[in-house]
Amino acid sequence: MKKLNIHIVIICALFTQIGLAQNPIIQTMYTGDPAPVIYNDTLFLYVGHDEDKNPIKSFLMREYSLFTTTDMVNWTAHKTPLKTSDFKWSEGDASAAQCIERNGKFYWYVSTLNKNSPGVSVGVAVSDSPYGPFKDALGKALITNNMTTFGKHSWDDLDPTVMIDDDNQAYLYWGNNACYWVKLNEDMISLGSPITALDIFDKSAFGPDFEEAPWVYKKDGTYYMIYASNVVESIHYTTSKSPEGPWKYGGLLMPHSGKSGSNHPGIIDYKGNSYFFYHNAALPDGGDFNRSVCIEQFTYNQDGTIPEMTMTEGIKKGVGTVNPFKKTEAETIAWSQGLKLDENNKDVYITSIHNNDYLKVRDVDVGNGGISKFEANVSSRYIGGQIEIHIDNMSGELIGTLNIPYIGDWNDWKLLNTEVNNVVGVHDLYFVFKGREPHVLFNFDYWKFYK
Repeated sequence: MKKLNIHIVIICALFTQIGLAQNPIIQTMYTGDPAPVIYNDTLFLYVGHDEDKNPIKSFLMREYSLFTTTDMVNWTAHKTPLKTSDFKWSEGDASAAQCIERNGKFYWYVSTLNKNSPGVSVGVAVSDSPYGPFKDALGKALITNNMTTFGKHSWDDLDPTVMIDDDNQAYLYWGNNACYWVKLNEDMISLGSPITALDIFDKSAFGPDFEEAPWVYKKDGTYYMIYASNVVESIHYTTSKSPEGPWKYGGLLMPHSGKSGSNHPGIIDYKGNSYFFYHNAALPDGGDFNRSVCIEQFTYNQDGTIPEMTMTEGIKKGVGTVNPFKKTEAETIAWSQGLKLDENNKDVYITSIHNNDYLKVRDVDVGNGGISKFEANVSSRYIGGQIEIHIDNMSGELIGTLNIPYIGDWNDWKLLNTEVNNVVGVHDLYFVFKGREPHVLFNFDYWKFYK
């Protein structure tokens, strides 16, 4: 594995210090294998959750996580929608996955080790809501290793990606050191054709190498497959005029950079812009098995080719604003430091809050009338602390401070409020947490301003 590119380190450190960093987009946990999908004008991002305290020093994912956005800069965490333990036939080791909507139901294709069949299998979960909960649709794997023979190893059935064409025919693609495709029936949980293996050694189709992680979509009459190449992975792409091929190699999309030897792509158009999703290992203590999802905004070349991209600080301009007069989840975050997520039976909330930790919410529109009061739902078991509310940067104008006393147990939530100085217009909000070191101060569930 290559050493960390020093320029990436310098860029990330610089933009973090001056408050402009957007990549990695999630800082409260390690995430990998991004899979974006749009539903009802909201972008849903399904990711694998790399375990923080990984005892095996290898890939260890026991669950998938979900984040949503309507502006591409603030991301809201949601309750865990799917765990590998929801598949009773799984041995518990998760890999990349993708979710898609059809006829009001949501189908999530995953790859995981199979107790009942040697090697990795592809399974499918289903839900009536994109938020879940999802459940195993079949009670068994959809595709098992003995059904795929191009790859002579037991993990060639990794990384499923799914696409529904304009004629409503659904296609599933997947593979590691192999690339397979199959039609899905309209029920989305049964196969509608024989499984076909593409010739990954055809350089006219796949260039230097096809390793894993295909992502297939259609744009302006062209089918694109982007994928990871080589053992230390870079991202490449190939195109076709048919979902069944033949494929023509398009070129390099992102060279290898950073500390993660793997990468996993996803591309989607949202609100008039094109976005490339990938993962690196740029968070503290990140590495091959503690990855972090990132995004780059890009524009296709006039001939439909994709420009080569590098890892940057991320999206500079969002595509919407936050309404502070509606209840906003504390786990709606553009950038944070030192914080973690937790969840109970009802909700997700921010925890592990210590002195000088903070979170940032970008592009909060308080309008022309301004604000007068701030309230937050919090809990504290020890001695509490304060939420300082700054605008535009961490050391920007302090418009108010919410004092949080001892309340009770961690599950004893209380809605507290404080008066704030009036401001107008669009601002970045910084919630800076203060209190006695080194204790955990309080938990933070949601907030709201009043005009």
